Amino acid sequence: MAPLSTSRSTTSRSRAHRGREARVAVLVVDALPVVRAGIAMLIEGCPDFRLVSQAGNAEDALTALKKAPSNCVVIVGLGLEGPHDAFWLIEAICDRFPGCAVIASGARSDAVTISRALLSGAGGFVDKNVDPDEFLDSIHVAVRGEMVLAGPPQEWVGTIANRLEAGASGDGHLTGREREVLSIAAEGLTARQIAERLLLPEDAERAVEAAKQGKLAKLGQ
Repeated sequence: MAPLSTSRSTTSRSRAHRGREARVAVLVVDALPVVRAGIAMLIEGCPDFRLVSQAGNAEDALTALKKAPSNCVVIVGLGLEGPHDAFWLIEAICDRFPGCAVIASGARSDAVTISRALLSGAGGFVDKNVDPDEFLDSIHVAVRGEMVLAGPPQEWVGTIANRLEAGASGDGHLTGREREVLSIAAEGLTARQIAERLLLPEDAERAVEAAKQGKLAKLGQ
């Protein structure tokens, strides 16, 4: 009986290990220790994610990413200051760790700051004042490779879109349809929900995704 018991124990440990590996790795970067700890606790409390590390500055974040999974989600607080500020870090992550998804996060950040974070390479922005569930949902969206804007007022979307166009290199022009998709995506809707909102045919979901991806490509992301 002992060998059988050992086998079961080993199998259980193996399944548990696979379960841990299947969870999405998340790195939290924020200059404020209390905020950093709060977000970390939120991440650790969600069974879909696993916290791989915390960092209070850009240098520590880049060091942690060297040991993290290549598809890690990085939440970057926009309060990082100095030569290696949040925007520098976002660009560095996108350049050195292209497989990572970056979410910028700030407390009541204005449209200019949000636009700058997106132009630096962030795949989305989440306000720190949103509900915890919405914060976690935003990470899920980022994992799927979709853009997320959680928290900014809807009236800011036009300003953000204009700044993205002005700051994008090459053909940075956003079409009217892309701007419309951007506006609705700011509500955190899925591609299918966007298609329904725009009254597109059922098979237009793929076209919506293509429009979103095309927009991101124009922004150099």
